[in-house]
Amino acid sequence: MFLPPDLTIAQAASLKPLDDVAAAMGIGPHLLEGYGEHVAKIKLAAIDELADRPRAKYVVVSAVTPTPLGEGKTTTTVGLGQALCQTGRRATVAIRQPSMGPTFGIKGGAAGGGYSQVVPMDVLNLHLTGDFHAVTAAHNLLSAVLDNHLYQGNDTGLDPHAITWRRVLDVNDRALRNVIVGLGSRTDGIPRQTGFDITAASEVMAIFALARSLQEMRERFGRVVVGYTPQGTPVTAEDIGGAGAMTAIMRDALKPNLMQTLENTPVLVHAGPFGNIAHGNSSVVADLIGIHGGDFLVTEAGFGADMGAERFFNIKCRASGLTPDAAVVVATVRALKAHSGRHRIVAGRPLPEALLAENPDEVHIGGANLRKQIENIRMHGVSPVVAVNAFPGDHASEHAAIAEIAQEMGARVAVCTHFTDGGRGARDLAEAVAEAADEPSRFRFLYPDSAGLEEKIATIATQVYGADGVDYDRAASRQLATYEANGYGHLPVCIAKTHLSLSSDPSLTGAPTGWRLPVREVRASVGAGFIYPICGDMRTMPGLGASPAAHRVDIDADGNIVNLS
Repeated sequence: MFLPPDLTIAQAASLKPLDDVAAAMGIGPHLLEGYGEHVAKIKLAAIDELADRPRAKYVVVSAVTPTPLGEGKTTTTVGLGQALCQTGRRATVAIRQPSMGPTFGIKGGAAGGGYSQVVPMDVLNLHLTGDFHAVTAAHNLLSAVLDNHLYQGNDTGLDPHAITWRRVLDVNDRALRNVIVGLGSRTDGIPRQTGFDITAASEVMAIFALARSLQEMRERFGRVVVGYTPQGTPVTAEDIGGAGAMTAIMRDALKPNLMQTLENTPVLVHAGPFGNIAHGNSSVVADLIGIHGGDFLVTEAGFGADMGAERFFNIKCRASGLTPDAAVVVATVRALKAHSGRHRIVAGRPLPEALLAENPDEVHIGGANLRKQIENIRMHGVSPVVAVNAFPGDHASEHAAIAEIAQEMGARVAVCTHFTDGGRGARDLAEAVAEAADEPSRFRFLYPDSAGLEEKIATIATQVYGADGVDYDRAASRQLATYEANGYGHLPVCIAKTHLSLSSDPSLTGAPTGWRLPVREVRASVGAGFIYPICGDMRTMPGLGASPAAHRVDIDADGNIVNLS
């Protein structure tokens, strides 16, 4: 089946005026601030104005452990929102804003795909309303204040060798991972080694996504730890005088962005925290608005259920106070075949021929991963629904194999063609989700706030990942002890590991057993409100590949963007 490129489909869309899109959520024009024709910000006053309205069913979309190509989770989120509207329900979609690093790298954008997209696709994937630039500016302002603090005498006694705050940029640039600042004359600053992360990895981004109000965001910025004294005392953004100005830069960014799907379903696009070292979910304020905007609020969590959904449940829901009614687990034939351990999928290369051949037995072997991800949803007391994201080269026997696995686990399942058919291709999924969401909620956190940090890490490692236990490097043990001593032990944990395996080893497919989680370092995002143990080599500044999208994206003679994917 031939389909036009995503950008061609998006550019042919018939868009409604945003006043009409907002009206479908019960939001009046007095709460909108227009950014061009097809994007608007929603004023934070909407949170209080809508608070007395009925609460929507809250649905999170997650997935099996993905391949490097992704399994269409955003596409499914959008398709489900469209399908719910097609079946007579009022739905709102909430997703993260894409980072321009991956957009110009290998992965491409994150507007969905085919006939289940957020539009305008080019606006979404590029600057949108400048929120990412505001995060970059606020983060780097604190970096400048910090280096000036050192230059002006360092009255907090900050140890230059114990500074944890780096700089950020929303570009994949490996050359900036490690840099030396302050070179030149004495007036050019204090020389020291530091580096850059991608903007999505900034703690400012994580705070922006978790704050419930402007004042709370200000308080969280004040708690950001930029480094430590030689005695191990934390030095914060408040201590060096940077938190207020950061908040001023971020004031307008905290207002969620309103867009629409190809079928005019309302979409809230807001924040984009890194999915490996942060919680990988869109903003709390968007959900506090969307939860009163109709019958369903459908949001997306990054990567597989062991990562994005676990953090949605244990970090985001803690921050928002909202509780989910159902969860979707997106599964694809190619992902489950890859989890059989017989195929290797590499981003930027064609799929292996053997993977494309009909083989339901391989789906059943790789189905161990789907079973574990269904368990990971269930252990939080949430009803799972398996969405089989159908690709044109799939075989009916392979879809049937996925359905058998889901049914054996007692989960609802629907085969979806929303990529090619839009909302009507996900109507069965919409009905299954509506049924699941009507079941009594038994939502629960995986661990209490009062548990120690090591206990929280072990709980996630053994129950969610399937590890036999946790091994700590000596430095990691010291860091955990320091955080407990500084009063951070009540915070939830966000384990930084590969998204390509349930384990910490990206080469281990399926649902591996007989392994232990190695924690080599532990960092604290005190302002964001979580501790993140680092397992393996986690790159917080990606690099460009040999043939990045940046080589192809351009404009045509009329100034239209071309070759964006």
